[in-house]
This record gives sequence, structure tokens and C-alpha cells, in this order.
Amino acid sequence: MRRLCLFAFGLTLMVVVLGAYTRLTDAGLGCPDWPGCYGFNYVPSSAQEHDAAALRFPDSPLEVTKARNEMVHRYAAGTLGCTILLMALWSLRSSQRAYRGFAWGLLALVCGQATLGMLTVTLNLLPFVVMGHLLGGFTILALLFLLLCKTRPPRMPYRGAGLGGWFLLALGALLLQIALGGWTASNYAAMACLELPVCQGDWVSQWQWSAFHPHGVPAQSYQYGVLSQDERVTIHAAHRLWAMVTAGVLLILAWRLWQQPALRRWGSWLALGVLMQLALGVANVVLHLPLAVAVAHNAGAAMLLLIMTGTGECLWRASTNPVPVHGLVAAIHRN
Repeated sequence: MRRLCLFAFGLTLMVVVLGAYTRLTDAGLGCPDWPGCYGFNYVPSSAQEHDAAALRFPDSPLEVTKARNEMVHRYAAGTLGCTILLMALWSLRSSQRAYRGFAWGLLALVCGQATLGMLTVTLNLLPFVVMGHLLGGFTILALLFLLLCKTRPPRMPYRGAGLGGWFLLALGALLLQIALGGWTASNYAAMACLELPVCQGDWVSQWQWSAFHPHGVPAQSYQYGVLSQDERVTIHAAHRLWAMVTAGVLLILAWRLWQQPALRRWGSWLALGVLMQLALGVANVVLHLPLAVAVAHNAGAAMLLLIMTGTGECLWRASTNPVPVHGLVAAIHRN
């Protein structure tokens, strides 16, 4: 079960990165139908298949590179779905009901992700659906990592008194920041601001709350975005401003974690992850959103969520199995 979970975790991480790559290469509609591609189960390659694709979808000319990016992402996601189905079936042999509930819950989430993947195509990249698809992938990734953490015994007792409130505050800030990042990407607002630290011109007077309406502007297709420039500036500025708040809260939590020997490694990883993510965000602006840096920025958000998941699991163990101070000191000396 642990090996299956580890394989599913690695595959989910790959699917999340591939999803970012697909979105950033504007390949979200590389295949106008779902789950196939122009009526095929693969990317059309021969001249006859290209002609058939043109007849089936005359309004969506085939671009082989974009179609390939989209289908690779779908193949990986399909493999992940089969893996989690196997985990759910295998869990029926387990005597631990917690693992069984985890596995079947993950299978339900994967089914929901598949539905959102279909709606992403059929609704022509509706931003709210695209953002939901992104958050769903991050959720599955975090839950698989949590399951891995739960199946591994701790190296030493944890003592996280007083950190629960800071952890919940930091987790909430991070989740909101990830959602804002997804909203920025799905509305093609990543290049709306080309200056630091916030935005060019008087961005305060350009602020439009309508930029955060879940349904947005009705359109036949949302590829390349349909919002006004002011609305895109609003989304981008909100993402940057909240990034500063999130970074501050996460760094405070990292410092509090570092002060406790048993949690010091999580604090170090969290601080390093925040600094790397800030550097990638600045690089995206300065270098005008290069593909490699933009994909790395998405992966960095996933890494921060994983670090927070591992930290939360440790704090949960500390709350359910409190360790006396003298026991903690003895454990530190033994290690």
C-alpha cells in the first residue's frame, strides 16, 4: 500500500507540473474534445487523420505541439486515476479503516478532477473551472503526501505547543495565495504588471472588484482571457500584495518551528521554500514570464503546500501524543 501511495504521489506531482506546462503553453484547448483528441485516442499524425480532424472541428485547427502537450497531460492523469483505483481496491484487504477511507476518498476526488478536466474543455477554459481544476490537483497531492507521512513513524517525539494557531493562519494564507495564483493564470493576468514591487502606473485607481466575480464575462471561449486590462491589473496586484502577507506569516511560522529541535528541519525547509518562491516570482516579472521559471513557480507552490502538510502532520501527532519536557530532552540526547 505504501509503495502504491509513493508511486501515486510521484505521478501526481508530475501531473501538477504537466498541468502548469499545458496551461502556460496555451495548450488547454489543444484538443477541442474530451477525453480524446479530434475524435482519436491519440494526437492525429497522418495526413488522412489531419483531414478528418479538420472536418470534425473546422473551427479549431489542429496544432500538433499543443495537442501533444494536452494529451500527455491526459495520459498521465488517466494513469494516476487507475493507480488510485488500485489503491482503493487494495485497501479493502487492509485491517486499518483509516487507510481505506483515505483511499476511497482520494478516488472520489480523482473522479471530481476528471469531471473538472472535462468541463475545462467543454466550457472553453472558464476561469473558475480552471482554477478549481488546479486546486483539485494540489489537494490530491497534499492528501497523498499526508498518507505517506502517516505511514512513517516519527524519528523523535514532537512538541508543538502554541503553534497550532500560527499553523492554521499560515495554511489559510498559503491556500488563498495558491487560489489567487490560479485565478491570475486562468485569466491570463500574469503579464498585466511589468514593474516591481506592485504595478505600473496608478494601480489603485484601476482597482476593479469585478475581476473576482466567479462567473466573469460571458464568452464563447476564455482562451487568452476576456477581462479588461484594469481587471487583469487588479488580479495581478492582489496576487502580489497577498504574496507579501503570506511570505511574512510563513517566515514567522518557520522561525517558531526552528526554535524547537524536533521541528527544526521543517522550519528550515519552509523558510527556504518561501525565499525560493519569492525569487521565482520576481524572476517571472523581470524576465517577462519565461516558461521554465513560470513552471518552476507553480511547482514551488506545490512544494510549499507539501511542507505545510508535513508540518501539520507533525503538529497533529504532538497534540494527540503529548511528550513531557523531560521526555523530549532525553530523546534529543539519545539522537
